[in-house]
Amino acid sequence: MQSRSRLLCAALWLALAGAAGHAGAFNAADVPEAKRADGAQYLDAKEAYALKQQLGAKSYMVDVRTRYEVAYLGMPTVADANIPYLEHPDDAGWDAKAGRWAMSVNNDFGPELARRMTAKGLGKDDTVILMCRSGDRSGRAANLLMQLGYHKVYTVVDGFEGDLAKDGPHAGQRVVNGWKNAGLPWTYKLEPSKLYYPQF
Repeated sequence: MQSRSRLLCAALWLALAGAAGHAGAFNAADVPEAKRADGAQYLDAKEAYALKQQLGAKSYMVDVRTRYEVAYLGMPTVADANIPYLEHPDDAGWDAKAGRWAMSVNNDFGPELARRMTAKGLGKDDTVILMCRSGDRSGRAANLLMQLGYHKVYTVVDGFEGDLAKDGPHAGQRVVNGWKNAGLPWTYKLEPSKLYYPQF
């Protein structure tokens, strides 16, 4: 029943999106600065799921979180791959500003995406949907892809876990929005073929 309800919601959204020329629900002006991506389009988690359902194999959805995030928190079942945009290097120091171990850009992100998309018969004119924890890393990854010549790049502004609640009993917890909070399909059971193996 829940699955049928999701499909009905997806169909309704697609009908509305088609009528509006499908630009996503978010205008750049409404997206927080840290989540903005030059030239990319914005979707929330529900819209991303609906778009992936509509396009299927004619699109490529990438979870850009770290391998450890995916391993311990799960990933969307409809994601085609986990290719980290940022990773924690083995010698990572502490990032006091971010309150976590330091991260650095995965220089293999663009080449790995190109390899995987080519293997699926896709290229830079096909739709790419990017998702991270809450929308900031996917925005930066989208910027990179636009610079590399990809033309249809979407970033999921609320990500897999969503934004932090600012007040109330769940202040500081990621309960506001996002893939998991929307009840969209995800799993802890990872498929090895979808996972990223660093090129050493």
